[in-house]
Amino acid sequence: MKLIEILSSDNLIEEINNNMDYLLEIIPEIKPMIKFPHNHPHHHLDVWEHTKLALSLSKNDIDVRLALLLHDISKPIQYQDEEVRHFHGHAKVSSDMSKIILKRLGFNDEYIKKISKLIELHDTEITKEDIEEDYEFTLTRLEVQRCDALAHNPKYLEKRINYLEKVYKMI
Repeated sequence: MKLIEILSSDNLIEEINNNMDYLLEIIPEIKPMIKFPHNHPHHHLDVWEHTKLALSLSKNDIDVRLALLLHDISKPIQYQDEEVRHFHGHAKVSSDMSKIILKRLGFNDEYIKKISKLIELHDTEITKEDIEEDYEFTLTRLEVQRCDALAHNPKYLEKRINYLEKVYKMI
């Protein structure tokens, strides 16, 4: 599948940029992400550029990269405009959307369940119980969280980095 080839590339962002027509054809839900502003101080990029930055920080792991590609896919439809824009519930909605997208792309149900769970939990704190329950899944989840966290506004990274360090110590 061409999507897997793109996401497995060592030149990931170049491959994404060179294959945007294809990506928008198979995942049209990406289009609203492009140039959609976060309007939130913890984000310095639009939703699509944030997603690409997170992807660029990832290890070459298809599970991580597929989860990162879809982790914020619902933000353009899930935002609440207040003084600062918020995206309450976006992880769950992105997870639900990813199930539909991945099914449409022909992934099997067990794999869809795994990726959608990574997406749903990408903003949820990892606990000692999570580590004990499923160590390998938690490592993958932590990698998704690491890439997402480091793609946030550098001015506000300290809290996210402290959280990541705390989890690494638990592992």
